[in-house]
Amino acid sequence: MGTPDFAVPSLNKFLKSKHNVAAVVTAPDKEKGRGQKISFSPIKETALQNNIPILQPENLKEENFIQELKKINADLFVIVAFRILPKEVFTIPPKGSFNLHASLLPKYRGAAPIQWALINGETETGVTTFALEEKVDTGNIYLQEKIEIEEEDNFGSLHDKLSILGADVVLRTVNLIESENYILIEQDGFNTTPAPKITKELGKIDWNKSAEEIHNLVKGLSPIPGAYFYFDDKQIKVLRTTVVYENLQPGEIRQTKRHLIIGSGRNAIEILELQLEGRKKMSTEEFLRGFNFIL
Repeated sequence: MGTPDFAVPSLNKFLKSKHNVAAVVTAPDKEKGRGQKISFSPIKETALQNNIPILQPENLKEENFIQELKKINADLFVIVAFRILPKEVFTIPPKGSFNLHASLLPKYRGAAPIQWALINGETETGVTTFALEEKVDTGNIYLQEKIEIEEEDNFGSLHDKLSILGADVVLRTVNLIESENYILIEQDGFNTTPAPKITKELGKIDWNKSAEEIHNLVKGLSPIPGAYFYFDDKQIKVLRTTVVYENLQPGEIRQTKRHLIIGSGRNAIEILELQLEGRKKMSTEEFLRGFNFIL
């Protein structure tokens, strides 16, 4: 069960293994763009390419959907980046259901673990497989694998690394469950960290914060949805930055032909890549050829 790009490596890993993928459960099709063309989820596209039966329920508690799942007669449900399953679904298979989560639980429980690890300046993160329970992201742990967060990582790069790492851990977890030779590890409920859904308001840069905090925010939201600020009533997304040690007031701008530096609460931010609303992303040097921040 899964929907976005993050789940595709796990499905592909299964397809190359000894295990049989009985069916794929994914989100309903959507209409996208001006022409309202039907858009499939990345997982559905992979399933279609491999002739795997597909279920796309609107309501996960709908009786017909639950009966269809029971008819599949799967031994195990594997969930990677999908919706919250009701108990009447995740208790169907005899070997239970497990989820892949993109953090080292109990750290970063919630919808946006990759983004928040970067925003909070973590130096490592990882993936966890855990048995499903009714309370979200609280189940007992099968396996965890760590990965270092490198300085140049942003949401996009770390997402891709964790999706590949996660695919390996998912397959190892399935093999472990099949062997029946494992011990589940209980999550520590005292050292939890929230990872709530990313809101548009979160992405607005507060220049009174330190340059390090702003830099981490940019990394956590790049390339999408993007941290941003407003200049002359225009929204400008900031996609890549570095911390510099200049004495500027918060929000004060220093511009040259190639450089754009903005003051913050401590130190300053040099913007390396940005995007004007409705335009393509550009390096700062390209951007400054047609845009002047000094009014």
